[in-house]
Amino acid sequence: YDPLPVESHLDHYLHDHFNSEIVTKTISSMQDAVDYITWTLLYRRLSKNPNYYNLQGTSNVHLSEHISEMVETVLGDLEASKCCQLTDDGDVSPLNLGMIAAYYYVQYETIELIAASLTAKTKVRGVLEILSHASEFGTLPIRQGEEKALHILARNLPQKLPESAQFQDPRTKALVLLHCHFSRKALSTDLRTDQKRVLCESINLIPAIVDVISSNGWLKPALAAMELSQMVVQGLWNKDNVLLQIPHFTTEIVERCEAYDGEEKIESVFDILTLDDDVRNDLLRLPDEKMADVAVFCNNYPNVEVTFQVIDSDDITTNDPVQISVRLEREIDDEEDEDQDDSDLGKVAAPLFPKDKREGWWIVIGDAKTNSLMSLKRVTLEKSQKITLEFMAPEEPGDYNLTLFCMSDSYLGCDQEYSVPISVAVGDSDDDASSGDESE
Repeated sequence: YDPLPVESHLDHYLHDHFNSEIVTKTISSMQDAVDYITWTLLYRRLSKNPNYYNLQGTSNVHLSEHISEMVETVLGDLEASKCCQLTDDGDVSPLNLGMIAAYYYVQYETIELIAASLTAKTKVRGVLEILSHASEFGTLPIRQGEEKALHILARNLPQKLPESAQFQDPRTKALVLLHCHFSRKALSTDLRTDQKRVLCESINLIPAIVDVISSNGWLKPALAAMELSQMVVQGLWNKDNVLLQIPHFTTEIVERCEAYDGEEKIESVFDILTLDDDVRNDLLRLPDEKMADVAVFCNNYPNVEVTFQVIDSDDITTNDPVQISVRLEREIDDEEDEDQDDSDLGKVAAPLFPKDKREGWWIVIGDAKTNSLMSLKRVTLEKSQKITLEFMAPEEPGDYNLTLFCMSDSYLGCDQEYSVPISVAVGDSDDDASSGDESE
């Protein structure tokens, strides 16, 4: 029998390969890109099966022209999407969007869409729609009869879909599945499988969205994207009661907790832990095995103490770098500390999220009044972590009231914010400029 040849499909996915290689400096010119292709299966198969690859002939000239045209097209597309920069000499260098796409394994079309769609006023709903339009969801299958099922699901969702939504479009399907996840709607087996894929892709795409927003220096859209990450992991809307994150908690249990007339109101997960056993049992009314799940979640829920210090706070001048030292420390009971392995610290309790996840934290410094994000770092936290945020002081001297945000990527209700007042004096360069003006 004749064996079936394995053909290369690299020419369909070359953009993202090239982008990664440009970021790692493997490709720094058009000639490097041509050389890169000569080491692939695609190059071997071009001359063996020219019709399959739309080649006009198999001579060296035909081969060379085809590869050069392919490289020019791909690099031209990457340049148009602002992932790389091309010079007249044929040199290639990476740009910020390309670096973000390569770091998070995001398709170049997706990162272009994110950058083009975001604005300084984008809210959670806008970020959610941008997320659902990612190219990664373009291959979601639309099975026979699913359009009708999606239409019925969409009619019963708390938030309406955009008017432009088409139910035969895989991206609309992704949006409906995300809405169903936040509303905790029951789904068929096939849709549940698709939903798991959408959730796993989303948790990788959201940090890329945050990075694109922070590159533009917008605070509120960045916080909205961080909230969306929490919603994806816990399967809740950001306006839902945070107690619904706890396993087996229903709206009835939450209503009993809200109606509780004790010394302290029950508003957070920590309040459940501080209740007396009798009171807790009376409010929850759950069997022992479900109470064990509640205990595991509550003990895993992060209790993080944040301390910070503005370095040289008395010596901040205009347009000079400002440094803020931030320390995060997880508060752990001594008994728990002995029983718990360090590797278990930071494991997220999320029964509705399809795979294991570890906590991540975004530490953000920004000015809420002007909607400007000045510095951002993403960290993982076991017991403690110390980081330094650096940003440029404002151009105008005066007193500023900045805000430090500590945002979880996995849990609702445990975010913290602190006021960071700074006084900015006139810098030396400003003094020189003003004295120069006076002498004139």
